[in-house]
Amino acid sequence: MWKSALAILFLVSSFATPTISAADRPNVVLIMADDFGYECLSSNGSLDYQTPHLDKLASEGVRFEHFHAQPICTPTRVKLMTGLSNKRNYIRFGRLARDQKTFGHIFKDAGYKTCIAGKWQLGNEDDAPQHFGFEESLLWQHTRGRADQGFDTRYPNPRLERNGKQIDYENGEFSSNLFSDFLNDFITQNKDKPFFAYYPMALTHCPFCPTPDSEDWDPKSRGSKDYKGDPQYFADMVSYVDKTISKIDSNLKKLGIRENTLLIFIGDNGTDTPIVTNTTFGKIVGAKGSMKDGGNRVPCIVSWPGHIQSGKVVKTIADLSDIIPTICDAASIKLPSGIPFDGKSFLPILQGDAPPHRDAITMWYARNGGPNAQIFARNADYKLYSTGQFYHVAEDRLEKNDLSHTEHSGKTQGVYQMLQAKLDEYEQVEYLGETAEKGPPTKKKKAKVKDK
Repeated sequence: MWKSALAILFLVSSFATPTISAADRPNVVLIMADDFGYECLSSNGSLDYQTPHLDKLASEGVRFEHFHAQPICTPTRVKLMTGLSNKRNYIRFGRLARDQKTFGHIFKDAGYKTCIAGKWQLGNEDDAPQHFGFEESLLWQHTRGRADQGFDTRYPNPRLERNGKQIDYENGEFSSNLFSDFLNDFITQNKDKPFFAYYPMALTHCPFCPTPDSEDWDPKSRGSKDYKGDPQYFADMVSYVDKTISKIDSNLKKLGIRENTLLIFIGDNGTDTPIVTNTTFGKIVGAKGSMKDGGNRVPCIVSWPGHIQSGKVVKTIADLSDIIPTICDAASIKLPSGIPFDGKSFLPILQGDAPPHRDAITMWYARNGGPNAQIFARNADYKLYSTGQFYHVAEDRLEKNDLSHTEHSGKTQGVYQMLQAKLDEYEQVEYLGETAEKGPPTKKKKAKVKDK
């Protein structure tokens, strides 16, 4: 009898705590292009650039019409990596407080292998990427600054840091190839394990410069001395973004793990101001740094063959804070308790005809922190600032016609009241303020290691 009881207990215990195989845990690849606004994709209406691979991913997956990032890079990276509004944890430009929990931590704690490659700009401690949950890293602007003797170091023959160790490349390398090769090597090594790979691209941030596919590519270049570079190369850089993503996608297919990999592509903020793009909905002037649509409306494409709808266009609004809840939902990872995540999972929308996961977003933006932030609440069509300006952005992208002094009725009145309620609720969110981390500890300099 005791043997029968033991057998029953074993069966019950096995059922209560099932073993999840690697094949049942989806991989996640998150790619974010730099200074890459909504209008840069041909699938979003661009007439000046061609993005055939991203367009294919969109046609076979889900494309968002109204996805929003912060107006510039560091605020976006902090919000994306932590799932929190900048009001809760943004310190200053170029810094992520070391007490913050990131998606690197969350996935590593869940048993995933983790990797980051690309642009860092979140703290120059040697161990910063590993501290934030990434086991492997190849980064630009980690322990060193942007320039070397006046030359920008991010594109040709770049100066990078691999797991905190400085490497100077001097043999005609292009950083996008180095980053994507590093990611593909990581993916190949971990193809039989669940992994989380994050690629915050250097492209298409200025200086606008030739890529290896440009006619005047110079493998001996040390980088641009002009911060902005030459905008004529922007189209080449957009094409190289598309080519690089195709390279990663092809590797996933070659390894036979594409259907078990959730791939998300987004931009980190609007296109830079020197760039003017012709689109099917008019001429768009880059507005990076602005709270207008051109500063924070970015592309979002989600691809997960066999798991989400194909060719779906989502017209409801979403933002960066939704990424952590969504990828954790897809991976069946419970969100850590005690953290006031601001986003909501849009996985149900990806998988079927679920109702909108949220009716509005709220944005808080102060480039260098401080209490004097710009704040708005908006849905896909209307935007209300905390200062009172009210715009029908669907018809007034440049916000020239303030409706705050107009008498509202019907649907417009309902939207106005909803957005005002969002702002009132957001006002209760505690500002980080004087509790912010004061600065990084002093770190010892390490000798440079030249790449062979």
